[in-house]
Amino acid sequence: MSTPFYVSPQQAMADRAEYARKGIARGRSVVVLQYADGIVFVAENPSRALHKVSEIYDRIAFAAVGKYNEFENLRIGGVRYADLRGYTYARTDVTARGLANVYAQTLGTIFSSAAEKPYEVELIVAEVGEGPEDDQIYRLPHDGSIVDEHGSVAVGGNSDQIGSYLEQRHRDGMTLAEALKLAVGSLSRDSNGGERSLTADQLEVAVLDRTRPQQRKFKRVLGRQLSRLLEEGGTSASAGETSGGDSSGESSASEE
Repeated sequence: MSTPFYVSPQQAMADRAEYARKGIARGRSVVVLQYADGIVFVAENPSRALHKVSEIYDRIAFAAVGKYNEFENLRIGGVRYADLRGYTYARTDVTARGLANVYAQTLGTIFSSAAEKPYEVELIVAEVGEGPEDDQIYRLPHDGSIVDEHGSVAVGGNSDQIGSYLEQRHRDGMTLAEALKLAVGSLSRDSNGGERSLTADQLEVAVLDRTRPQQRKFKRVLGRQLSRLLEEGGTSASAGETSGGDSSGESSASEE
């Protein structure tokens, strides 16, 4: 009888982490930035049916990169958690921090389980506050850890390079057009240091706008509104959609 091949726990976890990171790196990046009136989400995503960014609750939005079926399950679970907690207690009891903790527990359990492969996903959960100092942005890698982010954050693809670009150029109090220009500029940079052109048809843009009178602060930026903002920011783009509107909470991301 042959002896089973032994792999140390440390090596097994390192292999699982490497597997998940490679899957995430294949996805197109998502950028999240704070601006004067809220938080803007910008993703390279030509699909109009499969979203990388979605609304979770009144002031909370979700963005993800990686395998679509895996983080779509997480998005649906997050919506159910938020609806149940808001109904059982109060709508103000639904927070990005609470949702991030739920996601962290789920991802951590899956990552440490030897019975199934780790999720190839990286998430961002953001909540817009009454003022910029009250905004919350959390990044959740594949292993279930939580990183509290401020100002700007990028996930997927060449996120390290994009994150450095954003950190050097992002500032407090930017207008939406300025933040959008910065986000598109960061996504346009490839891993070799070159630049490529991104049109409005290749972008998915949404905002959590604290100035909206509605209880729901999430809004997708589409069509003529997106083209106008890109022009104001000095970015050349063209759009194929015709109007902006609210999210209906359907699918949350598309990849590759």
